[in-house]
Amino acid sequence: MKALSIAATGMLSQQLNVEVISNNIANLNTTAFKRRRAEFQDLLYQTLERVGATSSDTGTVVPSGIQVGVGVKAGAVYSITEQGNLVSTDNTFDLAVNGRGYFRVELPNGETAYTRSGSFQLSPQGQLVTPQGFIVEPGITVPQDSVDVSINRTGEIQVKIPGQVDPQTVGQLDIAIFPNEVGLEAIGENLLLESPASGQAVTGVPESPGFGSIVQGFLETSNVNAVSEITNLITAQRAYEMNSKVITTADEMMNVTSSLR
Repeated sequence: MKALSIAATGMLSQQLNVEVISNNIANLNTTAFKRRRAEFQDLLYQTLERVGATSSDTGTVVPSGIQVGVGVKAGAVYSITEQGNLVSTDNTFDLAVNGRGYFRVELPNGETAYTRSGSFQLSPQGQLVTPQGFIVEPGITVPQDSVDVSINRTGEIQVKIPGQVDPQTVGQLDIAIFPNEVGLEAIGENLLLESPASGQAVTGVPESPGFGSIVQGFLETSNVNAVSEITNLITAQRAYEMNSKVITTADEMMNVTSSLR
């Protein structure tokens, strides 16, 4: 009886669906988190009567045939890159990208990671770093005697030094965009890695054509919608229950068959 295995694939798929939804809800307050969605595909079909086969010597054709599906499988879990809201924090080193683009971060192993979470701080040496202490590329050092730090929409960092009238430019932030942002590989801690699916990073100055702008004193919120996720969770739960009901029904049918004398 195929119904047992078919319903089992449905339960496994809905279990994955619930896991994806639960991860979205868990990251409801994670800075710049992008919600994910599970996509499913039907499995191969068992053909009992081929579509278009001739059914007589006169050339009549079977219009639909008989194909029985064998279940469902997970096709993909991909990220929804819709931008979250920008909220004011009044923190000098909180930065948000308004539009397309990712900050570049140098990992301890020398690789470059990418993030939209601009919750930055200063290291003991005055370098702009992530909460994990990773350097924000291209590596900008703010003088320790600075009394004011300003970061404009194009990523230019200017500081006010005591005794100087004009602000001093200490660095220029850049951001990266990708042909396929969904293809970036998530490694946790709000960091993403370039992959063959994402395409190569294209780096540029913020607010240039095709790139977003930098907003100082703001952070991007998660784009998870709690109401939508709860609705999806209820739908997934009901689908799981229906598949389990199919297994119960198939078991009862097999029980009836085995009890025949």
